[in-house]
Amino acid sequence: MGNSGQEITCKSQHAKPIGFRLLERIRGAPLSFKSYQAIVLIVTFFAYASYHATRKTTSIVKSVLDPEKTISGMTYWSNSLYLKIAGHKPDSRNGWAPFDTADGTAMLGNIDVAFLSIYAFGMYFAGHLGDRIDLRNLLTIGMVGTGLFTALFGAAYWFNIHSFYYFLCMQMLAGLFQSTGWPSVVAVVGNWFGKSKRGLIMGIWNAHTSVGNISGSLIAAALLRYGWGWSFAVPGVVIAVMGLVVFFFLPVSPDIVGVRETDDSESVVKNDLSESLLVRGESSEEKAVGFMQAWRIPGVAPFALCLFFSKLVAYTFLYWLPFYISHTAIDGEYLSDSTAGTLSTLFDVGGVVGGILAGHISDRIEARAVTAATFMYCAIPALYCYRAYGSISLSWNIGLMFITGMLVNGPYALITTAVSADLGTHSSLNGSSRALATVTAIIDGTGSVGAAVGPLLTGYISTTSWSAVFTMLMGAALIAGLLLSRLVVAEISAKVETRKKGGLTNELPVPVLVSSMVEP
Repeated sequence: MGNSGQEITCKSQHAKPIGFRLLERIRGAPLSFKSYQAIVLIVTFFAYASYHATRKTTSIVKSVLDPEKTISGMTYWSNSLYLKIAGHKPDSRNGWAPFDTADGTAMLGNIDVAFLSIYAFGMYFAGHLGDRIDLRNLLTIGMVGTGLFTALFGAAYWFNIHSFYYFLCMQMLAGLFQSTGWPSVVAVVGNWFGKSKRGLIMGIWNAHTSVGNISGSLIAAALLRYGWGWSFAVPGVVIAVMGLVVFFFLPVSPDIVGVRETDDSESVVKNDLSESLLVRGESSEEKAVGFMQAWRIPGVAPFALCLFFSKLVAYTFLYWLPFYISHTAIDGEYLSDSTAGTLSTLFDVGGVVGGILAGHISDRIEARAVTAATFMYCAIPALYCYRAYGSISLSWNIGLMFITGMLVNGPYALITTAVSADLGTHSSLNGSSRALATVTAIIDGTGSVGAAVGPLLTGYISTTSWSAVFTMLMGAALIAGLLLSRLVVAEISAKVETRKKGGLTNELPVPVLVSSMVEP
């Protein structure tokens, strides 16, 4: 026993990231469990924020690559005086070939869908790999590769490259490396944090998505004055540097660094945050869960399909909102490309609030599906109002954009974090800790297919009417809510049964409770 304990200690020291070995040597003492938790949250937060910062760049630069302001058929459902303008060209810049032609908008849409299709395809394999290899190495490779191909996309500015297929290939390769990010960071956080208040904790942590979108928008917009290539090169360098930080300072799990959650507290029960999300048994020979087995976990399929339509809406805004703002008259005036990019960040600010609010509500009422479905239904009138009344004035546009971002991104954040973690540790797995990355990849990978479809359809539909685009988005939000109907009924029924039995609080996690209503 003594020898095996020493072997485990030696292995954990050997597997411990280099940065921690140096840090603990300088301190002369090992870090505490809570210190590791704080580092995990901070490093994964900024790591995934850098992923989104590089992803957001394309939407900001679109208006420079394809600056045509011709507006045709863009009429409101209401009698607006601002959008019934045909052939108006407030900006006469030439753009960048090949996107400066009549097909430029469709080309940009094709590049978006190529990126997101490869991203979704790679997500399934990345999750499969994530449950089988070192997540720290997988993340590092993904981030450095993403930085390289993002920078090479921008290099076309300096090397005067005008080949559509060059831009297409760079985005596809960037999408492949980007697919390593989400399954990895969710699995790492899942290894360190417990079930108590998971929705709230992950809702706050998931703000990295909006922080990345906001910072990416601001950086790209600020650098446009120096040339659009810099808007890609700088975020590319940032994510590559963050990849090195991950390699040196990301502890994948407590077992890897040789710490236990009981080190900091007298009572594990009293320490909510120190409760392990994954049941780590003494055996290290757990078999990873298969792809099809993960699909059969109760709740995975409906939430994955819901996320398909939820991300369709969210990513249409991610890729097209700055373009839409710059091509839409607000109070009779058109905003510059950089101003439109900066203004679009308010959608993501609303997303931060929505993610935290959805997580907190789902924790309080112990009903993930009810929370997600309610947000999606409320997003429908918000989308209508933003389209119909967002052009009245800048203040109206800001307020409606914030509300729309909150309602659209709330369920998206909830499903990709807390719900994925819940289902990745489902009771049917019998305590296996080797399914979290796979389940996360299935849910977010399916959602990413919708994320590819939305921007693609928008690229074509917007040439005819932006009103039709918003109709598509409202329909997608409706379907997303309806797909959760069975789980919503199960959660409500369980609440009713609980009250009938005396109002006792059910201590089981929500997905376990839901699965009891769904499983035959």
